[in-house]
Amino acid sequence: MAHRIFGMSVAKVYPAWAAKVERKGRSTAELDAVICWLTGHDQASLEAVLAEGVDLQHFFTEAPALNPAREQVTGVVCGVRIEAIDDPLMKEIRILDKLVDELAKGRPLAKVLRQG
Repeated sequence: MAHRIFGMSVAKVYPAWAAKVERKGRSTAELDAVICWLTGHDQASLEAVLAEGVDLQHFFTEAPALNPAREQVTGVVCGVRIEAIDDPLMKEIRILDKLVDELAKGRPLAKVLRQG
């Protein structure tokens, strides 16, 4: 049985991510940079995904190039350890959640993007 979140559109979840990072003094440009880093989208294709209402399942399965450095993202998000998630799609969603959390907590963008 597929999780309900798989069918949610990115455009529906994006405002929650944006509100979370903006509340902590970060920008949607930084959020977009995180999403693009993870998925291989550029700004134009990310905006197209948001406009088209693509669901999270297709967002990840049809991502231009998932960043191999995403495997460095570890820890707990929503009470679940990322490394212990078996479902590949759920793991990608939780990695993005973790990156958004790190951005909102004030971690430098270079560290969020696993650059050194």
